[in-house]
Amino acid sequence: MSHPSDITGKGELMARETKPDRIWFKAKEIDWKRMFFILLGIVVFLLVYYSPPWKAAIDPLGVSFELSREAKGALAVFGLAAIWWVFEVVPIGITSLTIGALQALFLIRDPKVAFKDFMDPSVLFIFGSIVIGMVFTKTGLTKRLAYKMLSIIGDRTSMIYLGCFLMTAVLTHLMAHTAVAATMFPLLMTISALYSDEEKPTRFSKGLFIGMAYVAGAGSIVTLLGAARGAVALGFYKDITNVDVSFFELSMYMFPVGWLMVFLLWGFFMVLFKPEKARIDGLKERSKKMYGELGSWKRDEILTLVIVFSVILVIALKNFFPAFSALDKTGILLLSTISFFVLKILDINDLEEIPWNIILLFAGAMSIGFCLWDTGAANWLAVNWLQLFKEAPAMIFILGMAFFVMMMTNFIMNVAAIAISLPVALVIAPYLGVAGEVILFSSLVAAGMPFLFLVGAAPNAIAYSSKQFTTAEFFLYGIPASVILMIVIYLAAQFLWPAMGMEVFVPIVK
Repeated sequence: MSHPSDITGKGELMARETKPDRIWFKAKEIDWKRMFFILLGIVVFLLVYYSPPWKAAIDPLGVSFELSREAKGALAVFGLAAIWWVFEVVPIGITSLTIGALQALFLIRDPKVAFKDFMDPSVLFIFGSIVIGMVFTKTGLTKRLAYKMLSIIGDRTSMIYLGCFLMTAVLTHLMAHTAVAATMFPLLMTISALYSDEEKPTRFSKGLFIGMAYVAGAGSIVTLLGAARGAVALGFYKDITNVDVSFFELSMYMFPVGWLMVFLLWGFFMVLFKPEKARIDGLKERSKKMYGELGSWKRDEILTLVIVFSVILVIALKNFFPAFSALDKTGILLLSTISFFVLKILDINDLEEIPWNIILLFAGAMSIGFCLWDTGAANWLAVNWLQLFKEAPAMIFILGMAFFVMMMTNFIMNVAAIAISLPVALVIAPYLGVAGEVILFSSLVAAGMPFLFLVGAAPNAIAYSSKQFTTAEFFLYGIPASVILMIVIYLAAQFLWPAMGMEVFVPIVK
């Protein structure tokens, strides 16, 4: 039997062994800039949400658009999300979760509705597009494309920029720009790695990824295959005006504008993101050698190409054959994801590599977009903005409409941005001597190129996952790019489209 003193001694010994002599607590240094923008977002939300009722908007026909408590709440969430997204005070996906939580907690929309938007078909389409990009990387198709392209283009960085931008733009004529961005992303990662071994972002890498996102938008306006916005907007325009704009008419007017933007953007990036090196010495020979080392085509590479091109073909046929029109494009695209797992090209480990931060970003963007739409806040904004131009010169009205669509599409669905503004604009247009067709086309151009925020388009967010730039950088460089876009819209409406036969100005309705 142990003596009490022995027990006490053992207890003291154990205490000395397990208890550290000194405990240090090192407080984390407070990021005051981050705290400022977190609080700024919260203050903006509270000020808007609890502010007194705002004045109703009156459209040209005298219809009143009241701003309900829910609509004011939608604008409050909109303000907070914009600040948090731009300054990235928390991960962008967490800001998206905040959008859903605020709608539910402040009774802005039914939680079932607010959170259901997080799994909207458009979000799943982005998911499927990202998976395609992953498969291209895993199977080695990305390296084949990159090495082959570089062996043709050569080692001048200016030509590498141009080659990547041209490939991106051409592909968006045939497939959704989201899928194009997901396909180009791993290729650009390979090129970036060949350019520099350093982990620190370079000007060249920033230009590659931001440029890809911008050019994907520019290319996607040329045909109805580049994005859903075109087909939806044309159908919407037909319902309002009873005028049918064909696939080829749209492409005829959009082709010069889209490609002018592609080459202007190339010049833009050559100036603002001028590569540190004029050329990558020996890259052409190295690319040829590395392409040869890849050997013959593998089973998974061939299967991936067959699956991807089959999906693209079926989605493209939806625009030409009524038999395919009922098929949902998201369902078609997700068949490719299912096929990759069924054929064991991908496995469970690959599923864990999905950039869920990017998926959540678009889930939140869909939720705030529908929130602005459902509550009537979007209509209130559109009417108030366009009323400012009801007595303006015709060209100012056209540019004002395009500017509104450009800004709104940076935050919400581009289709929604067009849908809320077209009805009002088409009512005002005849009184200013403006044809409806130029309103439609200028809106489609603006809606295709959201250069300010990641949520404006999937390619923006996909490019961001490269970690080569911050959200603030994307926003700042997007300002001059947006100015260029507005100048191009002016040139198109004033000179280019009239020269091609488009009716821009019509007799003023008294």
